[in-house]
Amino acid sequence: MSAAPAAVDIALARSRDVAAVVDMMRDLYEQDRVAFDPVMQARALDVFVRDHAAGRAWVIRDGGSLIGYAFVVFGYSMEYGGRDAFLDELFVKAPHRGRGVGRAMMRVIDEACRAHEIKALHLEVERDNVNAQEFYRRVGFVDHDRYLLTKLY
Repeated sequence: MSAAPAAVDIALARSRDVAAVVDMMRDLYEQDRVAFDPVMQARALDVFVRDHAAGRAWVIRDGGSLIGYAFVVFGYSMEYGGRDAFLDELFVKAPHRGRGVGRAMMRVIDEACRAHEIKALHLEVERDNVNAQEFYRRVGFVDHDRYLLTKLY
């Protein structure tokens, strides 16, 4: 039996949310074994929440407490015939997982993608994070058996 969906408040992130979101980002980055620089992340997030041309950042609250966040970055793809987007991060604090919070966030993301005429939404997930992979497949993502390669500047 699955848990009842959570009644959460999802809203666009604002500059005042940056510090609290960066604290949660630390948890995600530790979980995924990714280098974390709180100063760099805070600067980047503060610019991002104010630049709606770049994408959207949301915060998820439960009873006024911040329990998660999501970032979708806009792009463009010839392969997909127009605007695409990248689900850069979706994080829900552990005690709130399995209650429908991620699904609620994905509904908001799906609505935003349709509103912005996004043709494809991409994401990356750690190979050993089987729970996240299963969640993303349940909400419609498919594995194209490609590698995401990255070049840093």
